[in-house]
Amino acid sequence: MALIQTRRRFLELLGGGSAAALLAAGLGSCGRTGPGTDSAATQVLNFWTLDLAPKFNDYLRDLIAAWEGQNPGLQVRWTDVPWSSVERKLLAAVFARTAPDLVNLNPPFAANLASKGGLLDLSEVLPAGAADAYLPAIWEAGRQGQGGQQFAIPWYLTARITMANRRLLERAGYSAPPASWDQVPAYAEAVRRRTGRYALFVTVVPDDSAELLETLVQMGVKLLDGEQRAAFDSPAGRRAFAFWSDLYRRGLLPREVVSQGYRRAIELYQSGDLAQVATGPDFLRNLQTNAPGIAAVTEPFAPLTGASAEANVAVMNLVVPKQSALAAEAARFALFLTNGPNQLAFAEQARVLPSNRQALQQLEASLATAPATALGAGAGAQEALVQRARLLSAQTLRQARVLVPASPGVKRLQAIVYTQLQRAMLGQVASDAALTAAADEWNRYSRARWG
Repeated sequence: MALIQTRRRFLELLGGGSAAALLAAGLGSCGRTGPGTDSAATQVLNFWTLDLAPKFNDYLRDLIAAWEGQNPGLQVRWTDVPWSSVERKLLAAVFARTAPDLVNLNPPFAANLASKGGLLDLSEVLPAGAADAYLPAIWEAGRQGQGGQQFAIPWYLTARITMANRRLLERAGYSAPPASWDQVPAYAEAVRRRTGRYALFVTVVPDDSAELLETLVQMGVKLLDGEQRAAFDSPAGRRAFAFWSDLYRRGLLPREVVSQGYRRAIELYQSGDLAQVATGPDFLRNLQTNAPGIAAVTEPFAPLTGASAEANVAVMNLVVPKQSALAAEAARFALFLTNGPNQLAFAEQARVLPSNRQALQQLEASLATAPATALGAGAGAQEALVQRARLLSAQTLRQARVLVPASPGVKRLQAIVYTQLQRAMLGQVASDAALTAAADEWNRYSRARWG
């Protein structure tokens, strides 16, 4: 989970605005004039990842060596880009006409580049049936619209689950947290009334987590229509805005949800002031170190969902800049990186989830048959709990998709929706009026951007 949480900074750096526009323009015209070789006999394929070195040096170098052995005359030059300098390095490479042939991006930013013509439509270079190796909903997240351009090959994933404090649940009269959002108001009231704590924390800070936007989708809200206009000013949208406004006005959410981000949820949970938090399995390892008393009463559960039972998944993709001189080779290398055996090995090392169907099945089987550790066996029992949480997270993928479409301007959409929802939560305007204001503001932005 830490990998995906770190990568949220990427969208903040480059997700929309002049830098992204300049980058897309450069990617659309940065093709090499020659074959990109170190010698007359060897073509060099430039491959960029984000913050994987040095932890995964051996893994990636071994994979690169294996692929080069299968592809004589091709050499992979791997560059790992730190998050703190990704904007500067990528822009510099674009305008120096040395952009990578294959690069690791997240769906929103990749979609932004694809919309500006910066990325190759991979259907031009992928073999027939390539999509069959991947989880269908995850593959779909790398496509622009229904039947549109396939701009990405999925790599690794994370899926949040619920970590809950059993002691607070029991005091509130619950043996497990609610499974769906429609059960949350009664649950939140019981936790607040019987324990003095809060049930959950979902931030409404515009530039922080997209979790609340994802909950709207789970509540049946369609965010945008085919013309990129607001579709959320609807009966489902009005119910969702009223849901969050009412919870806050009734004092059933921490006051800080309108001023502090996801990190505050972690702090409150670790201090015993929050009954549950949505996070990844590795949160348990940190909790066991930072708050062992809370870790001892923490149990993993399936994530909160809506009527469709769909959970959210975060994806890291591989994309090919449109003017790469080695596009076919880059796509072939991407398929090699993301095949079953290679994804399984990475998932086990990085403690992430694979997008490859075969790898996911094997990971689930491995986690399900891991030796059970007797309760009370100290560190062994703690690790067994982490493994159980990992299995639950992997099983979540059966009904998971990227709930917020990877469409250009999605961070602007989040900022608009959150800002107006804040006004409703703070009692400055009725929730219906806030929703209409959000739709009007988005539509003005949409018309200016797309016509």
